[in-house]
Amino acid sequence: DIEAVNFAAEYKDRVFAEFLREYQAGRTPNPDVLCNAEIKFKAFLDHAMKLGADLIATGHYARVREAPTGKNAGRFELLKALDAGKDQSYFLHRLNQAQLSKTLFPLGEIQKTDVRKIAEQLQLPNAKKKDSTGICFIGERPFREFLNRYLSYQPGPMKTPDGTIVGEHVGLSFYTLGQRKGIGLGGMKAHKNQEGDSDPWYVAHKDIEHNTLYIVQGHDHPWLLSSSLMAAQISWIAGEAPEEQQLSAKTRYRQADVACRLQTSGADAFSLAFPAPQWAVTPGQSAVLYQGDVCLGGGIICGVATPASANAMLPV
Repeated sequence: DIEAVNFAAEYKDRVFAEFLREYQAGRTPNPDVLCNAEIKFKAFLDHAMKLGADLIATGHYARVREAPTGKNAGRFELLKALDAGKDQSYFLHRLNQAQLSKTLFPLGEIQKTDVRKIAEQLQLPNAKKKDSTGICFIGERPFREFLNRYLSYQPGPMKTPDGTIVGEHVGLSFYTLGQRKGIGLGGMKAHKNQEGDSDPWYVAHKDIEHNTLYIVQGHDHPWLLSSSLMAAQISWIAGEAPEEQQLSAKTRYRQADVACRLQTSGADAFSLAFPAPQWAVTPGQSAVLYQGDVCLGGGIICGVATPASANAMLPV
């Protein structure tokens, strides 16, 4: 039998409302992370268990295994997918032991190209459908137009690091760190290079208190580089922080793993220090930790330190 269940109300309360709160606060949230933790692996999983199911299976590109030996024997581990280009463990880092123990990821052992071949053999209608990207509930609508329907906003000054006002932003919620397109600022004579060209502008900092947007020129401007970060709302898949401090991390999806040093701050926060500065680390996004192929968990980025700020942690 097939049963269709509507979780729209749960999604609105647990995911969409938080998504809007974060944007209103000037941060850039990742609703897919929250959707997995609150809807697919909580509301849906709970409903499946009430129906008498033993396990649920989803189409995420990831793997789960029960550690057979050693100090982690009996624990369930979340692993990267074998298809590294499609791995989605980043979005699943808030899952816990109870959730993983009831979950199967059939696609985790298969390359995406092979999945499409199987779909063609089965004559599935979505065999050649484009990969989904972006935020599911926005669809094809322009992102700024969508946010404009839900958020209150106030235009304010757009400044360079030296305090020069070079334009006006339309509302801090509509910008994200590292953004290049859609800033609304062309080349300016005073900011051209020796060749007479204008280096591209990037969003580098949001001053929420003064409703000011700071922009910089050049991809590698110091204000776009972070030497460390602070994360809160943390979640460890094993139920406790890892003992190892030299790990790797992702601060955004599709980023290659980068070396980092973990330092926990009680049960609610941790900091990461990077030997090589990282580009456009963005508050509201997730910092996810790995040990090899094993995803350990992570937290929501709430502050960053840049070489330009003398390593002072800047809350954003």
